[in-house]
Amino acid sequence: MANRPVSAREIAATLAEANQKEFAALKARYADDPRKQVQRALASAEKRLAREETERERVLGMYALMRKMGGDGIVLGVDEVGRGALAGPLTVAAVALPDDPVVWGVNDSKQLTPERRESLAARISEVALAIGIAHVEPASIDAVGMSAALRMAMSRAIKDAGVEPDCVLIDGNPVHVHPKEKTLVKGDARIACIAAASIVAKVTRDALMVSYDEVYPGYHLAECKGYGSAEHIAAIREKGLTPIHRVSFCGNFLNQPTLF
Repeated sequence: MANRPVSAREIAATLAEANQKEFAALKARYADDPRKQVQRALASAEKRLAREETERERVLGMYALMRKMGGDGIVLGVDEVGRGALAGPLTVAAVALPDDPVVWGVNDSKQLTPERRESLAARISEVALAIGIAHVEPASIDAVGMSAALRMAMSRAIKDAGVEPDCVLIDGNPVHVHPKEKTLVKGDARIACIAAASIVAKVTRDALMVSYDEVYPGYHLAECKGYGSAEHIAAIREKGLTPIHRVSFCGNFLNQPTLF
C-alpha cells in the first residue's frame, strides 16, 4: 500500500516546531512544493529560526562580556530598582551566574513582561551561584539621601550574597561600594549577571509592593509599584502619606502632610 501523501497542514505543523538542522532538510525537500500553505510555512519557519539565532547570539554576547570584564572567578552583577519611586524601599540584588547552564532570555528587566520576569527569576534562583538582596526603607532614604542609600543597599546586597567576589559589576556609573567594582552604563542590557540582578530585584520589589497594597489600600500600589502614577499622586493628595512613603519625594503632592 502506497504511503499517504503528507498534507500541507501536517508539513506546516512540522515546520513550526523544526530546529535549524531539521529545517534545512525540510527546506530541501519542500522548496519546490507548489502549495501556498507550505511555502508560507517555510518562510515563517525561516524567519522564526533567524530570530531565535539572533536572540541566542544576544544572550551569549552578554555572557561573553561578563567574562571579559569580570574575569574567570566569581562575578557578582549588581542592580537596583525603585530609585525613583514615591513609596516603598530601594531594592538591590547581587547575582553570580555560572557559565553553564545559560539562562536563555536574560535581559534588562525593563525589556521583559511581568510574566517573563517571573519565569526568568525562578530560573535564575535555580542556577545562580549566589544571590543577595537588600532593601533600604523610605525613612532611611529620607534621612541619608538617595546616593548614600544606594551605596548602603549595594553593600548589603553584596554581603548578603555570601561569597567573596573576584569582580563586582554594577549597572551605571561608579558607586565606590566595593574594591573590585567595575561599572558599565546600560550594563543591565549588556552583561548577563547584571541583567539577572535587575530581574531578581524587580520581581522581589514588585511582590513586596503588591503586599503593601493590602496594608495601605487606595494608593494603587499593586499597579504602580510605588511610582508616581496619576492615581497614586491623587491618592497622596487626598489621603496623605503612609509609613512607606518617602516624605522627601512627596512634598509637591501633599495637601495634608499627616502620616497614618
